[in-house]
Amino acid sequence: MRTIKLTLAYDGTDYAGWQVQQGRRTVQGVLEETLRKITRETVRVTGSSRTDAGVHALGQVAAFWTNSHLEPAVFRRALNALLPRDVAVLEAAEVAEGFDPIGQAVRKRYRYVIHDGPVRNVFHRHYCWKHPQPLDAEAMDRAATALRGKHDFASFENRGSQRLSTIRTILDIRVQRGWGDQRDQVTIEVEADGFLYNMVRNIVGTLVEVGRGAKPVEWVAEVLRSADRRLAGPTAPPQGLFLMWIEYGLA
Repeated sequence: MRTIKLTLAYDGTDYAGWQVQQGRRTVQGVLEETLRKITRETVRVTGSSRTDAGVHALGQVAAFWTNSHLEPAVFRRALNALLPRDVAVLEAAEVAEGFDPIGQAVRKRYRYVIHDGPVRNVFHRHYCWKHPQPLDAEAMDRAATALRGKHDFASFENRGSQRLSTIRTILDIRVQRGWGDQRDQVTIEVEADGFLYNMVRNIVGTLVEVGRGAKPVEWVAEVLRSADRRLAGPTAPPQGLFLMWIEYGLA
């Protein structure tokens, strides 16, 4: 049995998330169905991140196991020929038996995009949170520094998670105002050794409370220390979130 690793990009707008769900269109579902057509096997695909409905990916990593003798490059071409146009296989490679796309990931990076200009951009509506008022990106960035390092991030985890621990390490987090003609755009990037359920979207919702002037910069540190989800900000909508990349350690 061979192990094939895939790196994927997808627009999550028309999907009920990554994970297979009965009667609903998911990224994992269309990928497995396409591989079944190619290999004539019942193929199970494991993804590193179970992105939610409406969330996008530029560098999702997944793996499947097959008896097929097709070369990875052939898998990539065949998948891209048959998959819906909102999913693309960027890379395909054969990897060692035992590769675990979830357990062997050592860091991931997400980007969240907010549009806070006076007029909505109709072409970006599926790829950003349209916030109704201008945000103070500098204050948000200062507040975010409290989240760097190893902490208990229970305040930023929604119910429904099966994680045994809420301890994670944020390696990098930054908030910045857009550049050039994108001055009405705020981006938040978060890199960590792992993420809890809705952790990035809850961090974004909390930082936006600071950005809109409802809470002081110091409040984010207080929320973190509380380990109480009820004290944090709301969960930001899904369409502004992008999984950027996933890094793996040595086998």
